[in-house]
Amino acid sequence: MEVMGFIPALSQSVADLIVPIQREEFGIDITYQDQPDLQDIPAFYQNGTGNFWVALDGGRVVGTIALKDIGEHQGALRKMFVARSHRGSEKGVAKALLSTLLAHARMAGLREIFLGTTAEFLAAHRFYEKHGFERIDVDALPKSFPRMAVDTRFYCMDLDGKR
Repeated sequence: MEVMGFIPALSQSVADLIVPIQREEFGIDITYQDQPDLQDIPAFYQNGTGNFWVALDGGRVVGTIALKDIGEHQGALRKMFVARSHRGSEKGVAKALLSTLLAHARMAGLREIFLGTTAEFLAAHRFYEKHGFERIDVDALPKSFPRMAVDTRFYCMDLDGKR
């Protein structure tokens, strides 16, 4: 398994991983066409301090994670998805993706990383909390945070120890 920066040749593979997870596992009525960020990953994520990474296993996309630059030395963690076959701490895919994002964020001088998720994703909550994210109230989000309609639970990681 390797983690690498997104390249456009992987666009279809990324969509083929993310959309079924959103629709079938999360029960979100969403399509690829509903997600302009997926249709142009370089323009949406790979600018400023942002980036988009994929985890590959034998050349197959098995995980994704994105960092959206939201200004003021802050970023939003987005599009973290791992194929069911590659989940769990023994596989290490989610941890490798998050570690890559956090190393990049620190090198880029970001001070805080925010994320939103739904109340139902208990495994995601445990993962984020285990890796240093703290739950915050929606009112603590920066105005520039790209809030999704389905998000009801929010987290922040303070990268410089001032929060």
